[in-house]
Amino acid sequence: MGNAKTAAEILLDTLAARGADRAFCVPGESYIALLDALHAHPSVDLVTCRHEGGAGFMAVADAKLTGRPGIVLVSRGPGACNAAIALHTAEQDAVPLILLVGQIEKRDLRRRAFQEIDYAAMFGGIAKWVGEATHPDEVPELIARAWNMATQGVPGPVVLALPEDVLAAPCAVPALPPTRLAGAALPAATTAELAGLLRRAERPILLAGHGLDVAGGREALLAFAEAWRLPVAVSFRRQDLFPNDHPLYAGDLGLRNPDAQRAAFAESDLVLALGTRLTDITTQGYSWPAPGQRLVHVCADPRFLGWLFPAELAIAAEAPAVLASLTAEPPAAPPGRNAWNQRLRQLQEADSRATVEGFPDGLPFLRVAQLVGACAPADAIVTLDAGTFAAPFYRKLSWRPPQRLLAPISGAMGFGVPAAVAAALRHPERAVICAVGDGGALMTGSELAVGMARGLPIKLLLSDNGSYASIRIHQERQHPGRVSGTDLANPDLGAWCAAFGAPLLRVDSEADMPALEAALRAPGPLVAVVRTSLRAVLPREAAQG
Repeated sequence: MGNAKTAAEILLDTLAARGADRAFCVPGESYIALLDALHAHPSVDLVTCRHEGGAGFMAVADAKLTGRPGIVLVSRGPGACNAAIALHTAEQDAVPLILLVGQIEKRDLRRRAFQEIDYAAMFGGIAKWVGEATHPDEVPELIARAWNMATQGVPGPVVLALPEDVLAAPCAVPALPPTRLAGAALPAATTAELAGLLRRAERPILLAGHGLDVAGGREALLAFAEAWRLPVAVSFRRQDLFPNDHPLYAGDLGLRNPDAQRAAFAESDLVLALGTRLTDITTQGYSWPAPGQRLVHVCADPRFLGWLFPAELAIAAEAPAVLASLTAEPPAAPPGRNAWNQRLRQLQEADSRATVEGFPDGLPFLRVAQLVGACAPADAIVTLDAGTFAAPFYRKLSWRPPQRLLAPISGAMGFGVPAAVAAALRHPERAVICAVGDGGALMTGSELAVGMARGLPIKLLLSDNGSYASIRIHQERQHPGRVSGTDLANPDLGAWCAAFGAPLLRVDSEADMPALEAALRAPGPLVAVVRTSLRAVLPREAAQG
């Protein structure tokens, strides 16, 4: 046993064999053996972050780009608590994530030792699976199981607690080799039934969800929609699944859809929900598909089928496999389909139009979003934080694969900057643009230090309006004039950003927009602090008051 690898080394070998090549961490003494194993490991890049929430967001973004689980390493207690936001984000976003938590020594488990937490009790409601090693020989099996649980069915987060003495101990069990899960084709009878429904539907809608955010998924979706002449709507914040300038793009199911668009969707005679769990925002508050509308629901996890939205045909399968099964069926459509497609397209185009107004308290961030739409290269990656400033990016810009839009489906503030760092690490050859508000920037903006230390050419656009504006809007609607808890006393955000070492540009008015355009088109990093109009987003009565 003298030359046996430690459990930490076997764990890394297991992850690397499955394609893991990067991990994000805030270091902790409770997993010092794993840090030591990483020091000598040839193929896993360790990214040291400034906060466990930032590390977790980076791992979520990396997983969105690779399709493999994002790997996060945190210490026990406070470290795991800080990383909890990433678990929730991964669950809501259907992203595979593995959170490895250094745990107290095995002998002290369940004795309320220093920084001890029972992670099954803590994370059981949001993680797909929570494991804990109590012997080094269990580690190969547990980490292999963690990977499989994170990736199979609807992807999501898993947690593995690793006592520090277990990690450091010799492990007699070798790393388990990866297994490949073969995708199953639909039964011929099911394929024929689905094809028949599609051929007869005059007013269908294909609702595309997370299950198509996989290698080849976008291409398969486009080919299928064109072959069958199906209008495509995307689920919440997944605009990059389908080219938005395509005649078959019908828009997104998101926040505050126009009444005319909602009314049209309600007239659909067939909804093909493909690779989605049909959550509340995508279904417009669980109101669509409405009773009486035909629904075909495809989801890889049968837990999400048939109970909230009864489906005429419920299919527990991967979305690409369903599309592949239908390639053998000859496509057809009733004569009225073209008029329906044109109607949905006209509604989407009307929703995408925007007029920029002038305001005395700063620039409408819509103006900046439109500039990003004009400047972003064809393969750009745009990361968004949560906030009102981001709203124009979803409906007023036209996204086209291979462009990527990384935004938190969970609505978690603080996602934008860490996601940009992870994206630039993963794709240094692509332009990475991040838009973030002053609230989110001061939550995890310190991760910009990681980007600068790695020499990443991130373009950061910071909207400074001195407010938690999303909440302020609700406040003004429900309690007009009674502002409470939403004003921000910001530092000099330009000086703060400049301290990281990135070139700084202050954008205070329309006169500064040509300089911003030039900086966006130039190589290298950029931080632009935009004095953003709050009045531009407030309800009209409040803005005039």
